[in-house]
Amino acid sequence: MPSTTPDTEHLQLPTGPVDVRLVVTDMDGTLLTPDGDVPDGLWPLLERLRERGVAFAPASGRQHATLARTFDRPGVLEDLVIIAENGAFVTRGGEEVSSDALDHDAVSDVVTAVRGLARSRDVGAVVAGRRCAYVERSDAAFLDHVSAYYARLEVVDDVLATRDQVLKVAVYDAADAEAGTLPTLERFRQTHQVVVSSRHWVDVMNRGVDKGVAVRTLQEALGVTPAQTVAFGDYLNDVPMLDAATWSFAMAGAHPEVLERARFTAPSNADAGVLTVLEHLLDD
Repeated sequence: MPSTTPDTEHLQLPTGPVDVRLVVTDMDGTLLTPDGDVPDGLWPLLERLRERGVAFAPASGRQHATLARTFDRPGVLEDLVIIAENGAFVTRGGEEVSSDALDHDAVSDVVTAVRGLARSRDVGAVVAGRRCAYVERSDAAFLDHVSAYYARLEVVDDVLATRDQVLKVAVYDAADAEAGTLPTLERFRQTHQVVVSSRHWVDVMNRGVDKGVAVRTLQEALGVTPAQTVAFGDYLNDVPMLDAATWSFAMAGAHPEVLERARFTAPSNADAGVLTVLEHLLDD
């Protein structure tokens, strides 16, 4: 594993032994490098975790198919827990643990709102189905960005005409999702979960669906406690997940609310912060 020199100013680690049984990590801005790649040192680290009986779970707003493709390596996918679509779809070793689909009326209302917003703003809706994700925009700039998160993606004339189960409606904002798109979607918070998952994305799901609920469901299924759980995140959609873990780490440079909520701070994703912390915990 390549050696890393963490930014010690932003490195906080627990002292003493930690009984780790579950590791949950966000992807973008957390585990992945700034270029969007899996750090090479993760693969041998996953082997160490597996040998110690520690479950590892990527938790992301990304599509399940995208996460499965990312971790498609011998000996990895067979036991991997995947928390996809911000918690709306969870699997373990390819078998479903939980899922939660939106009803058609809710999908229609959100898509209609985004279509209206698109008249004055560079936005687009992604209807994230269980089988595939669907979009109406076909311009290269939009598709290039969306395809990084959705390995199975179809351009259709009307996203509301699809027959797939819809897990989430994700809205891409080319400028600033929190400042631009979120105010339009605020009204849906009365009945649904609305989260800002990155600078460019806002996700709408059923109420009660988030990464934290997914982690707690997983803890129950695995017989793992919060005190045996380590979680890493950098953005607002990660906060419920961090709340579900005693050993919660915000990445250096994370959203201010995430830094305030987490118990510890890890080096940034550019400094392989997730790997640095896990190596410390495993070696302690």
